[in-house]
Amino acid sequence: MTELVKVNIDNHVADVRLNRPDKYNALSPEMFAAIIETGKALANDRSVRAVVISGEGRGFCAGLDFQSFAEMGGGRKKGSDLFERTPGQKANNAQMPGMVWKQVPVPVIAAIHGVAFGGGLQIALGADIRLAAPDARFSVMEIKWGLVPDMSLTQTLRDLVRIDVAKELTFSGRIVEAAEAEKLGLVTGVCDQPLEEALRMAAELAAKSPHAVSAAKHLLERAWHSDDEAGLWLEESLQRSLIGTPNQIEAVTANFEKRPPKFADRD
Repeated sequence: MTELVKVNIDNHVADVRLNRPDKYNALSPEMFAAIIETGKALANDRSVRAVVISGEGRGFCAGLDFQSFAEMGGGRKKGSDLFERTPGQKANNAQMPGMVWKQVPVPVIAAIHGVAFGGGLQIALGADIRLAAPDARFSVMEIKWGLVPDMSLTQTLRDLVRIDVAKELTFSGRIVEAAEAEKLGLVTGVCDQPLEEALRMAAELAAKSPHAVSAAKHLLERAWHSDDEAGLWLEESLQRSLIGTPNQIEAVTANFEKRPPKFADRD
């Protein structure tokens, strides 16, 4: 994996760091590709049970790299690659840095400090859980550049805030402080050390049955916007697939024996 994104896997937890600190982890074409590559690789790693994504340096991600944006606006770089789709992929290459985390079949926690602006916010919105530092700031900033958010916000922000709130944030592009972001639902919680707390939480989740946690994420992702019948059938189907499996039996046995469970990796 490219050094634009650093990954360290320890005890089933993948510690993912956006690694362009001199540019506030701003998104260049190469950064887009590196994030997508990382997410896809982790999605296929059966040993990974939880992911934490954060940014090196002063902040999480300042959004689109301004120089790249200027080149696109000046006609020297059309950015057409960002609108391409890999065969069988619903999201295009601009949308995948956010959507790829929803497709990773284990919990993904974003630890946010500094800023998460524009595309940086949309990457964070792709995570299952967001923890922010007290001084973190957020913005749906695309309106500043005469654009609409196009990195999967329509599929992520809708699960967090009311549509009128989403519209106000998108129309204005205003900066939201951490306390308000928590109140609105943009972030799960605010804490002094979001990365440390995210890694602690990830370790706790990684100690659960990986089959059950993965099924739970799949259930909520698929059923949240489905009709009643589809959601109820998916509950039943996933439950049937778990009952009596080795990890499910181990969960019950460990609880009765009052010991930490020893789970096998996902098949």
